[in-house]
Amino acid sequence: MPHKEGSLEAPTRHPLDWRSEDFYDQASLDKELARVFDICAGCRRCVSLCGAFPALFDLVDETDSGEAHDVSPSEYPKVVDQCYLCDLCYMTKCPYVPPHPWNVDFPHLMLRAKATRYKRGDVSLRDKFLSNTDALGNFAGIPIVTQTINAVNHTAFARGVMESALGVDKNAWLPDFAPRKFRSDAQASPEHAVRDGERTPGKVAIYATCYVNFNEPGIGHDLLAVLAHNEIPYVLVSSEACCGMPLLEQGNLDGVAAKKAQNMPVLAKYAREGYALMSAIPSCVLMYKHELPLMFPDDEEAKLVSEAFWDPFEYFVSRHRDGLLKTDFKSELGKISYHVPCHGRVQNIGRKTSETLSLVPGTELNVVERCSGHAGTFGVKKEFHRMAMQIGTPVFKAMAGAEPDYIASDCQLAGHHIAQGIEENGLKETPLAHPLTLLRKAYGV
Repeated sequence: MPHKEGSLEAPTRHPLDWRSEDFYDQASLDKELARVFDICAGCRRCVSLCGAFPALFDLVDETDSGEAHDVSPSEYPKVVDQCYLCDLCYMTKCPYVPPHPWNVDFPHLMLRAKATRYKRGDVSLRDKFLSNTDALGNFAGIPIVTQTINAVNHTAFARGVMESALGVDKNAWLPDFAPRKFRSDAQASPEHAVRDGERTPGKVAIYATCYVNFNEPGIGHDLLAVLAHNEIPYVLVSSEACCGMPLLEQGNLDGVAAKKAQNMPVLAKYAREGYALMSAIPSCVLMYKHELPLMFPDDEEAKLVSEAFWDPFEYFVSRHRDGLLKTDFKSELGKISYHVPCHGRVQNIGRKTSETLSLVPGTELNVVERCSGHAGTFGVKKEFHRMAMQIGTPVFKAMAGAEPDYIASDCQLAGHHIAQGIEENGLKETPLAHPLTLLRKAYGV
């Protein structure tokens, strides 16, 4: 394909046409894969982002002609499997995204390929297991059960069984289950007057997320403590299911729709009542802000919820600009190596976490804006774990090289992956603390 100048306009995203018959037609899919792969092979700007592009370029370079159109469609899954839908190629690198006439949306094309494969039943037990976070959460909240499961999961024998039976790499970090769920302990805030700002609603409804609720409830309690200190009234949403991001990553779009049907009416109620919706997990925020509106472009509730959803630090920065965020910090935080997660970067909100933490006196930030390699379930899969560690190596070195007092990432899964990488590379180990934990520590509450 001849070269054509890239677009200098801001990228625009077309809705995902996932309910049309053509979306799942293999011949139509292969034709579009061939078209986009030809464009990518002629550009190669994204070669350093993830494993998908090197895999594609290797396939092209191995043909006799060196042309993408000579790559067999039977080889396309080698590219698709390497994509973990971080969206960074679309949002930060590709010059041919819409409104460019070539209309390249590599992540949505990879999602289409995953969805087509899922639709015909070509999905492993492992992938179904890892993406069913609500069912896995049934293990959490019962102390004797969680203690037993956590202890067993830390044994070499159990991890070996998981690797052979499920394909979960025996060396990958896995989260423990919490003995008490976040939603079991968290209560609505004490009575405070609602103080709306020019930019910010003055009351918050918390969407806990599977990870905070089942695995690390402390992150949720840190968020509540920061809100309470700032006299911001909050409630937990009355009920919630998984946001659907793990299902999206597998291409299970009907499963995403089912979760959306459970969550959207509940969240829309709070949005209509003037609450800022908030979640401590970037992937969940991204799901409600961007992914679900693209899947359901005509759904008014999805649009309403999207407009009401906030990343916590996006909210805190806007609250500060409204003159309503307290800056009565009691403790310095020292040196922090902070990792900006991919699902935070593609929200187009800027570096709001580092901007907030920079308000704390005596705090020095080393900001690392590069993929850690964890990427949802990608980093725990046997066939990809070693590659995930390789992708993250520059991040591990950049985080540890500053000799910080803490390492942190808004994505706690990425944070643990980075901590593991630092240890495995023989670098100086440093305590991992979520940015909300650090902000709470700075306030001394």
